[in-house]
Amino acid sequence: MRMLFSIGAVLVAGVLAGGDVAGIAAPGPKFEPGRNPPQRLAADRDAQTVDVELVLAVDVSYSMDMDELAIQREGYAQAIQSKEFLQALKLGPNGRIAVTYFEWAASSDQKIIIPWRLVDGPETADAVAAEILKTPIRRASRTSISGAITFAMPLFDEDPYRGLRRVIDISGDGPNNNGGPVTTARDAALEKGIVINGLPIMVKEPSYSTMDIDNLDYYYEDCVVGGPGSFVITIKERDKFKEAIRTKLLMEVAGRTPERSVTRVADKEPRVNCMIGEKIWSDRWGR
Repeated sequence: MRMLFSIGAVLVAGVLAGGDVAGIAAPGPKFEPGRNPPQRLAADRDAQTVDVELVLAVDVSYSMDMDELAIQREGYAQAIQSKEFLQALKLGPNGRIAVTYFEWAASSDQKIIIPWRLVDGPETADAVAAEILKTPIRRASRTSISGAITFAMPLFDEDPYRGLRRVIDISGDGPNNNGGPVTTARDAALEKGIVINGLPIMVKEPSYSTMDIDNLDYYYEDCVVGGPGSFVITIKERDKFKEAIRTKLLMEVAGRTPERSVTRVADKEPRVNCMIGEKIWSDRWGR
């Protein structure tokens, strides 16, 4: 069941209120008789267990202007360092998460900015924030949400940690227009028990010169996100950018939802054509 939020209505205090952690623990290390004594195996498993394995997949397509890209970077860095985030971190059963951060554009264009890092307190949070901010900002052509999801899935297999939940966090300002269908990639991730959350960015009026669409929030809700407890937070005001990112990370690390009225979306036909990005591209450029 998916939950859809407008950033103006999301309250951080609600995130830190009650609720249960969703998901099932991933398999631990394989037991090999004679090589892995039960006590050592248990200790290794405990050392590697985190509350969530979180992949942050960030859009850097040309439709994002340099100011938006800078605010996006700063938003993630500040959110990870925030006292609210660190407080939520400690409320988890393990008090730590694993996070990796990559930027994406076309189906063949993904760049890992931060490999898997353990975040378990202020020092590790500061280190991750510093890594995010020190990398030069870049932009690239096309928008492949499907490519980002497909790239993200095997990252969980490379992660040395094992999370109670596995989450891909997609932020972007346009529909998929390159690579395979976004719903195919989404469904493949859901089959693996991975949850996908979304942060559609709608701070500019749709323009014919870009791949903007009127109902990007509906597109993310119906075509991109999925899995138990998945959600969408829409950004429609530039000055709410950093607040939205912080709230989203709080919800993901805590595995909870705000104590407030939410709209629950049952399985139904999408309100937006999930191939709309591909159609717009074909209509304009014929390929």
